[in-house]
Amino acid sequence: MSMTYQKPERSAKSAALFKTACELIPGGVNSTARATWSGWDPYPLFVDRGEGAYLFDVDGNRYTDYLLGLGPMILGHRPPKITAAVVKAIQERGTVFALPTADEAVLAQKIVDIVPSIERVRLCNTGTEAVIYALRLARTFTGRQKAIRFEGMYHGFSDGVYWSKHPKIEEAGPDHQPVAVAQGPGMPTGISENLIILPWNDVDALRDAIAREGHNIAAVLTEAVMCNTGCILPEPGYLEAMRELTEKAGIVLVFDEVITGFRLNVAGAQGHYGIKPDLTIFAKGLGGGFPVAALGGRADIMALVSDGTVSMAGTYSANVIAVAAANAAMDELRVPGLYEALHVRCNRFYDGLQKIIHDAGVDGYVVGVGPVLQVWFAKAPIRNYRDAARYADHDKFRVWWEGMLERGFLFHPGAFENLFVSFAHSDDDIDATLSAAAEVMKLLK
Repeated sequence: MSMTYQKPERSAKSAALFKTACELIPGGVNSTARATWSGWDPYPLFVDRGEGAYLFDVDGNRYTDYLLGLGPMILGHRPPKITAAVVKAIQERGTVFALPTADEAVLAQKIVDIVPSIERVRLCNTGTEAVIYALRLARTFTGRQKAIRFEGMYHGFSDGVYWSKHPKIEEAGPDHQPVAVAQGPGMPTGISENLIILPWNDVDALRDAIAREGHNIAAVLTEAVMCNTGCILPEPGYLEAMRELTEKAGIVLVFDEVITGFRLNVAGAQGHYGIKPDLTIFAKGLGGGFPVAALGGRADIMALVSDGTVSMAGTYSANVIAVAAANAAMDELRVPGLYEALHVRCNRFYDGLQKIIHDAGVDGYVVGVGPVLQVWFAKAPIRNYRDAARYADHDKFRVWWEGMLERGFLFHPGAFENLFVSFAHSDDDIDATLSAAAEVMKLLK
């Protein structure tokens, strides 16, 4: 059933543009996350421009932006130093050469200096690519075939991992021993035989799986904070236990830090929690708003790329634009004290939101770490995907989302997405957001 906006006149131009787009582009958009069935119902907003912490749509509405391109805009829209670096690189040098430039090693050195677990690093174009290469490396390095991944996580859309992201619980097997469920049709048969699906935040399930099949398991692939089913934090000791169990079994621990990398901390979630994975995938925070990804980790594993044993290819990998953007972003993000100040601002935001929810008597709570958060409307705690599937109230979330949208605050309409805060958001922005949230929560009650 299609929904309607309470005040469709606010977005009439978006409605017209969407109608035109649907005649030419399947679904009217170029990514599932922007589609009507992902929550942008009856149509997504069409953007005119972004500026710092703000986004302007084609109808002239200004929003304080907590969508932030689904994460890449950690420095806000059009950060001046990144933009200047990219424009200069294009005007003075070019874009794609299919040969290396000196700036690539400069960037690699910065990443190695910033993230303790990274000894060697290669650039890619997307997180999906980096995941494919990480698993290929892990299989080659260990001589094993299987990989563990966790229900509710998203590691890109490749056939090898696009399973059990948000499965129907009735199709997904028992809570403690899930079965692999394809995220959609068109998957080749046989792939799921090399996947072990586990519930997250369950040390016993991980320990049992490794005890049972450790000799066949090449990799454990995980986000360090679950950010693809809302925001679900690792319980105390969980990541430490994961590191210990994989190390003992000779399993390659792969952190997917596409969302958390250069966001929770200059060294990502692993820096925040003090864990050293074997391989790490970076993307969104790395480029300051430009498309770039990286795979890095232990020198002995990455050595398989050195002689071409494992091929990492890509015409656009380490293109001039990506390298210029990432080099500039790393310089911006390495400023001492930057993240500490952001955490203080975010904690004030989350505490304020939590108080508003409590005072309004609404069943809900805020989960956040650093500049990534979600507001859960639920009567029970959510510690893994199945809890979210059972307890999250999507109808309430729609009311909350639309109420905030009408007041000029933008984030994704899906309860299984996140809100992002950037370095461009000011204390005044947070205060205005809290003021609007107080109005909306009263409506929710």
